[in-house]
Amino acid sequence: MNRPLPAPRLRVPTHEDALAWHRLFADPEVMEFHGGKPAALSVYEELTARQRRHDAERGFCLWTVLDESGEVLGFTGAQPWLPEWGPAGAIEVGWRLGRAHWGKGYVTAAARETLRRVRQAGVPEVVAMVRPGNERSIAVTRRLGMRAAETYPHPTLDGGALCFRLDLDSRTGNAT
Repeated sequence: MNRPLPAPRLRVPTHEDALAWHRLFADPEVMEFHGGKPAALSVYEELTARQRRHDAERGFCLWTVLDESGEVLGFTGAQPWLPEWGPAGAIEVGWRLGRAHWGKGYVTAAARETLRRVRQAGVPEVVAMVRPGNERSIAVTRRLGMRAAETYPHPTLDGGALCFRLDLDSRTGNAT
């Protein structure tokens, strides 16, 4: 079924968004592929502060996703891959929404806007790291035109992580 995608807005996360993300991501289903347990509020406070720095320095970050009424749904965006394992030096696109907002097209619409913005910032390629079994996120990578590239062993979680790649070079026409 092809339905029109919603029109979410993306904004640089505010300090208040840390509390919204903490609330939205306290759900074990949301955290299933992120270690299974909710993070402390301080983790989201640090994350939103880091994203504000990324946006100021790079022109992109993990943006807060808002629906048409201004409700915070979660985040999507891009940031440098920081862990010592995985695709060192890559720019990773990622997304996480509260459970109530799944299956409505918000991630796909917001991730497409992310690709447009990071291409505009001069990023030539992005990766998405997805845990095996996370079929919802794997489906998003497909809708974005990403290709499965490598699998990396995860240092603390069983099953490793799948790495999807997308060339953003406008001459190739690979990204939409």
